Amino acid sequence: MAEENKWKPPGEEEEEEEDEVDEAAYKSARDAVLFIIEISPSMLTAPPPTDAKKRDRDTPTLAALKCAYALMQQRIISNPNDMMGVLLYGTDETKFQEEAEARGGLAYPNCYLFTDLDIPAAGDVKALKDLVEDEEESEKLFVPSTEPVSMANVLFCANQIFTTKAPNFTSRRLFIVTDNDDPHAKDKALKSSAAVRAKDLYDLGVIIELFPISKPDHEFDRSRFYDDIIYNASPTDPEAPAPMSGVVAPSSTSDGISLLTSLLSSINSKAVAKRALFSSVPFEIGPGFKISVKGYIIFKRQEPKSSCYVWLDGEKPQIATGVTTQMADDTARTIEKVEIKKAYKFGGEQITFTPEEVSSLRHFGDPGIRIIGFKPLSMLPIWANIRPSTFIYPSEDDYVGSTRVFSALQQKLLKDQKIGIAWFVARKNATPVIAAVLPGAETLDENGAQIIPPGMWLTPLPFADDIRQNPETNLIRAPEGLIDRMREVVQQLQLPKAMYDPRKYPNPALQWHYRILQAMALEEDLPEKPEDKTIPRYKQIDKRAGPYVIDWGHELHKEHEEWRKDNETATSFPAKRSAPPGKDDIPDRSKKAKTATPDGGPTDAEMKHAYMKQEHKKMTVPQLKAWLQGKNMSVGGKKADLVERVEEFFEQRR
Repeated sequence: MAEENKWKPPGEEEEEEEDEVDEAAYKSARDAVLFIIEISPSMLTAPPPTDAKKRDRDTPTLAALKCAYALMQQRIISNPNDMMGVLLYGTDETKFQEEAEARGGLAYPNCYLFTDLDIPAAGDVKALKDLVEDEEESEKLFVPSTEPVSMANVLFCANQIFTTKAPNFTSRRLFIVTDNDDPHAKDKALKSSAAVRAKDLYDLGVIIELFPISKPDHEFDRSRFYDDIIYNASPTDPEAPAPMSGVVAPSSTSDGISLLTSLLSSINSKAVAKRALFSSVPFEIGPGFKISVKGYIIFKRQEPKSSCYVWLDGEKPQIATGVTTQMADDTARTIEKVEIKKAYKFGGEQITFTPEEVSSLRHFGDPGIRIIGFKPLSMLPIWANIRPSTFIYPSEDDYVGSTRVFSALQQKLLKDQKIGIAWFVARKNATPVIAAVLPGAETLDENGAQIIPPGMWLTPLPFADDIRQNPETNLIRAPEGLIDRMREVVQQLQLPKAMYDPRKYPNPALQWHYRILQAMALEEDLPEKPEDKTIPRYKQIDKRAGPYVIDWGHELHKEHEEWRKDNETATSFPAKRSAPPGKDDIPDRSKKAKTATPDGGPTDAEMKHAYMKQEHKKMTVPQLKAWLQGKNMSVGGKKADLVERVEEFFEQRR
């Protein structure tokens, strides 16, 4: 049977109930991010000039908007169905009159909804880009309000936006960028009201994240106001494999650290919703002692993929809906699912199985992780990693208290430098593997943002058939002097902090693909050439390691000369004597002559060909004896005995 994919424009077929259910479930798994950026005189003031090479030139507000613009570009590519919005507060102008009726007739003074919470369109990206790059446009909008702004009103505005635009989303995040650590220092009632509004957001399932900005003369103090507003993320948050850090490293505008870089790295660590590789599965530490965990893929190769198909034959481009139909090869008749059976070829026949029988053949037990024992970490060789590891983190879905038990086991394994050996079945009908349970500590970058959360890793261990022995080679070990010279070269070529950060070296082919898509969507000029950060910096390499490489070359030449002198006698051979030219030269024998048997018998190739054609029985007795004599085999007996010995010879070679 053949599969045929047909693409139809929207509106030509009616949606089924199953599609509606799947769409609702799909929406609930998406992510919604709303930026809230303060507009105040201090946020609009550029940092003082410094002598640092990477000094900040942008105002905090402009840096935050650039961060939102960069993140919007990333989300359009990596998560094209997620929502993003930008809300400015503290502005003299208010933009909610048009949306007042849609939001229940409520208005929010000094709040400017620049980008509504929705899937970013090309127009939204253009508008945000123009605001970032056009100073005149930003100056018109960035006019601070002369009246104080109520944070309770701002948080209630965010509540209404999430309730209206993303009511069923599991992951909803609110990012607050501000440098005012106590907006209601003189009004306890407004401070209490803001705490109530923040509690309403958390009850709604919205996670609030603060990105504080310290001033040159004042460090941001969270305890004055935002400790009552910002709660630590719950460990049971289904979209986060680890609790968010309680304190975000403030981005100081008085030093050389780039505000945009620090903000973007912090927001990237919190904005990406982590999708579970497998749902909650039991983790059996001992007999009858179970907790529940979820699995995630932390590291994965990023590849370009088409998220949808576009139908271009209409008046305007539209998203096409895919329809898959099974058809018979002979009659082109549509095949129903109940008519399809699975079969395996055995003995030239097709053995059919029912779906229940196929499931039973592939069933090796229910999904789960079962600890078999513990081993020292030193017993795990570095090469015992044949497949990507799976990151696991506790879940309170099935067993209450899983987080505490998981944390205790992880800390104990880290302290004692041990690993667990587990029987691992990832999902239903999955092939079981023996895996090593490795504890992993939390990793932070220079800005305090989380790179790798604390947890444990499941590393599949190879079976005996997966391991291949290296071939034996007789290598000449380099002298110690040459090794020392090369060590100097390698030391000069080490990366900063001796660590490779893959985030700083994006895939050039993939980025070029996305750059072309961005230029076409935003109607920009097509770029001339891709930006490839993986190209080595040859001038810098030559400057740092060039003299050491030359010294290594001189050392290599000296060592080679000494080795050649010591081995000159052992490696010298007499010159090969050439035959004198002339007409009486002995003719060069072909390869056929080397394999010929004595007394003009058949060669091995001729005898094998005759045996395959059963023509060796027609050969004469002298021919058979001559070939057997060349194989040091007995030549006594009758012709039938000779033929039998030939057949035995080739049968043993099969």
